[in-house]
Amino acid sequence: MRRITGLRLPLAHDETQLRAAVCAAFGVPDATLLSYTVFRRAWDARKKSDISLVYTIDAELAGEVSAGEPTPDVGYKFVAQAKAPPRLRPIVIGTGPCGIFAALVLAQMGFAPMILERGKVVRERTKDTWGLWRKGVLNPESNVQFGEGGAGTFSDGKLYSQIKDPNHLGRKVLTEFVEAGAPGEILYVAKPHIGTFRLVGMVETLRAKIEALGGEYRFGAKVSDIEIVDGAVQAVVLESGERIETRHVVLAIGHSARDTFAMLHQRGVFMEAKPFSVGFRIEHPQSMIDKYRFGSFAGNPILGAADYKLVHHAGNGRSVYSFCMCPGGTVVAATSEPGRVVTNGMSQYSRNERNANAGIVVGISPQDYPGDVLAGVEFQRRWESAAFVAGGGSYAAPGQLVGDFLAAKPSKAFGEVLPSYKPGVKLTNLASCLPDYAIAAIREALPAFDRQIKGFARPDAVLTGVETRTSAPLRITRGRDFQS
Repeated sequence: MRRITGLRLPLAHDETQLRAAVCAAFGVPDATLLSYTVFRRAWDARKKSDISLVYTIDAELAGEVSAGEPTPDVGYKFVAQAKAPPRLRPIVIGTGPCGIFAALVLAQMGFAPMILERGKVVRERTKDTWGLWRKGVLNPESNVQFGEGGAGTFSDGKLYSQIKDPNHLGRKVLTEFVEAGAPGEILYVAKPHIGTFRLVGMVETLRAKIEALGGEYRFGAKVSDIEIVDGAVQAVVLESGERIETRHVVLAIGHSARDTFAMLHQRGVFMEAKPFSVGFRIEHPQSMIDKYRFGSFAGNPILGAADYKLVHHAGNGRSVYSFCMCPGGTVVAATSEPGRVVTNGMSQYSRNERNANAGIVVGISPQDYPGDVLAGVEFQRRWESAAFVAGGGSYAAPGQLVGDFLAAKPSKAFGEVLPSYKPGVKLTNLASCLPDYAIAAIREALPAFDRQIKGFARPDAVLTGVETRTSAPLRITRGRDFQS
């Protein structure tokens, strides 16, 4: 197999034209091209009047061909294989993406892991999550943050990263997702995503696969302690009092298990404060973003709903950027603690909701929250609590129109853009919901973004607060052996 990259075709083309272009790129007649597969397909919309598709193609060719390069091996390489399941099972704590795939790989290697999840199975968790969105009732152990599938289950379902992946480890994830029911296109589109409703069934399928390989799931199994002697794990202790002996623990606890962070800190597990970001969600008509990105090609099914990526370096030294942009999606309630409001963005696979939304967030460093390693958690809590109060104390989110936010006055009524956040948005002045330096930076950034996307700072665009869970405010470091 040989690979050719950078193969450009117009947006409107058929398979015959693609095959002809592949032959031309390799410099061979059609009979020499035995078969081909699309490894990657991206679009180039820098010229809105001439949008093109850009392919990476892997081809099987008859005879020797010098064009292109050998197709790399993208298969996953297991690092070990157990002859028999160990007496003391490795334990995976958490069933978000990290926990699921750690458990899957351990199970595929024959180690029969035990997976502990404080929340519920994904469908029961979905009911609890909708309970917050529809009725304003929060279950602190079963919500957007906690439960099978992790926070990513209620998000845009993005499956790409800016991290370099020379060993093609991400291919393992995509392949397993397709086997679990994801659309096959995620293997080749440049910005693959799945969406919440499809993820629910896939998470269940992956659980069944892990269990069939000898893994054991326990839900409602909150870890309250980890016994560590001379730097080595001896057991985990559940909130119920049950003690489970083990020598290996995979911490896949996500960015919101604040009580677990505190327990690990008390146990002497080394961790350090790290930067993160805070801000608001902004909503615009998706049609406006589509027109900006795609011009007359807006609405083309191959292109789908358009996204954007924006950055501004403010005069006060802060960086403001768009985060977790959700085309054709909704803003969702994502708190996990009583008396606090947190926002996030979510899309279904179709991305066909009326609004586009994204976090507009400001970089925060440990210097902004002096104290011990857990001070960043308290910083987040402070502003989540302020948002709860500003929203009326009912899990409604505080909101403000962009025009009023820039004019530093409270909003009174919505315009054309209606917020999607449930259980509701209370219009107010968002200045009380973030530090002054963050408010100033966002006020400077929005007009700058408007110069890049006309209408971005339109007066009736809606800001909803607060976005504080962009990442964990601390990290648990690992050595070269990948252990803490």
